[in-house]
Amino acid sequence: MRHSLSIRQIQLWRFAIYIIFALPGFAISSWVSRTPAIRDSLGATTSEMGLIILGMSIGSIIGLTCASHLIAHKGGRFVMVAGLLISAVGLLGVGMGGTLLTSSISVFVGLAVFGFGQGICDVAMNVEGTEVERAANKSLLTGFHAAFSVGTFLGAMAGTAAIKAGISVTVHLAFAMVIILLFTIYVYRLVPAGTGKETGGNAMEPPMSIKERMAIWKERRTVLVGIIVLGMAFAEGSANDWLPLVMVDGYKVTPAMGSFAFSIFVAAMTICRAVGGMLLDRFGRVVVLRASALFAIIGLLIVIFGRSYEFAIVGVVLWGFGAACGFPVGLSAAGDDPRGVAARVGAVSTVGYLAFLVGPPVLGLIGESIGLLRALIFILITVMVAGLLSQAARPIEQASRES
Repeated sequence: MRHSLSIRQIQLWRFAIYIIFALPGFAISSWVSRTPAIRDSLGATTSEMGLIILGMSIGSIIGLTCASHLIAHKGGRFVMVAGLLISAVGLLGVGMGGTLLTSSISVFVGLAVFGFGQGICDVAMNVEGTEVERAANKSLLTGFHAAFSVGTFLGAMAGTAAIKAGISVTVHLAFAMVIILLFTIYVYRLVPAGTGKETGGNAMEPPMSIKERMAIWKERRTVLVGIIVLGMAFAEGSANDWLPLVMVDGYKVTPAMGSFAFSIFVAAMTICRAVGGMLLDRFGRVVVLRASALFAIIGLLIVIFGRSYEFAIVGVVLWGFGAACGFPVGLSAAGDDPRGVAARVGAVSTVGYLAFLVGPPVLGLIGESIGLLRALIFILITVMVAGLLSQAARPIEQASRES
């Protein structure tokens, strides 16, 4: 079916997926930008706010675990659109619960709905991304993930502008919901229906049963690719949550300087993801993954053992370069086999997003005992393991020729 698409249709499909990747990033940063106001409105303590935010993690995990089954039955386009619509409704629920109702339970439920929508959309858009790569015969997933980073940046800027303009949380998040809905309605028609759908296949290639999809988790290659993604996603997610505090506590700098370091990290990641497709097409996955691991290792070592803030910033840049491509490259590798693509990409996505959700709190517990700066050694170890296993991400055809 994919080969019947014209070049123009593939280009439009690719454009739509760029937009769709940007929307979840925009939604997340819209919520994050208003967390201080919601906390103050609820009168919640730090620990209470942590429990409220747990709603998003619970919803995300449920969404991630059932996404591949939904895609297999409904197709990627349906699940992406449903996920974006659900997350938009959840976002509005968070705004209303946080300021109009001032109810912690309402915010918790809103975040759970938001997280569920984000979870199923995350898997579906990565499945679509691997299919666009196959149709276009180009490495595109790193660019799609760069679009997610751009969406996050735009959402953060919009949130900052809303705060400065004195716009209420409810109005701001309602506006964000409208933006998400309008873009979703605009681009969904550009996405072919049925990507990843495995029901109603022909007799020569019957659809995978639920048992077969669950068996994906036992495949050696899928497990190894999942470990690669786990290590690299942990390196990215931990920086997102802890880098400002790492710099403030470890180098005794001001919060503004800590935030600047995080901005540098995000910029380095975005730049590397923007050119990642060209690097992959020229050097291949294994070389890019090994170079990514090496950059991340050198960067982490500089941050951990650097003697000055300025030198540590060099490490932050290298850390950002190293963490940029691991997740999307792993997802691309998971999507090599068209049969079961939703299950494999879903499995690897789940591992990666769990690293985002679970890894940073674990790092915080370790940092409580030995300090955040020394706790980064734990990330260093996981990145080293990812680098050592990078050979598992070879394209299936290449691995078959070499075996």
